[in-house]
Amino acid sequence: MHSPPLIPGLHGVRRRVVYVSIYELIAIAVATLGLAQFSNQGTAHAGVMAVASSAIAVAWNVIFNTLFERWEARQAVRGRSLRRRIAHAVGFEGGLVFTLVPLFAWWFDVSLWQALVMDLGLVVFFLCYTFAFNWGFDRVFGLPASAA
Repeated sequence: MHSPPLIPGLHGVRRRVVYVSIYELIAIAVATLGLAQFSNQGTAHAGVMAVASSAIAVAWNVIFNTLFERWEARQAVRGRSLRRRIAHAVGFEGGLVFTLVPLFAWWFDVSLWQALVMDLGLVVFFLCYTFAFNWGFDRVFGLPASAA
C-alpha cells in the first residue's frame, strides 16, 4: 500500500516543470564538481559543460518521459515497481551517453575513450541519483496519472 503524498495534486506540465527544475539544479552543481575533478580543469570550464549537459538532459527528459509515460499508461499493472524504476533510470541515462560522450571529448579536448570514462563516473552517480530522486519526488508529490 502506498502512503499519501506530502504535497498532492501536482500533474501534467506543472509536474514536469517542477520535477525538471529541482532535478537539474542539483545535477548542475554535482556535475560541475565531478567534471572539474575528472578533467583536471576549473569549475568555470566544467560548469559550462554542466549547464550544456543539463540543457541536453532537459530536452531528453521531456522526450523520454513522454514516451515512457505513454508506454506505462498502456500497461496492465499500475504503479512503479522497483523493476520499472530501474528500467526508467537505465533508459534515461543510457540515452544521454550517446550525446554527452562526443561533447565531453570535444569540450575537454580528450579522446572518446577518456570522455567515456568521464561520463561513466557521472552515469554511475546519476543512475543512483535518478532512481532516488524519482522515488523521493513521487513520495512528496504523488505518482503521475500514468502510474496512479
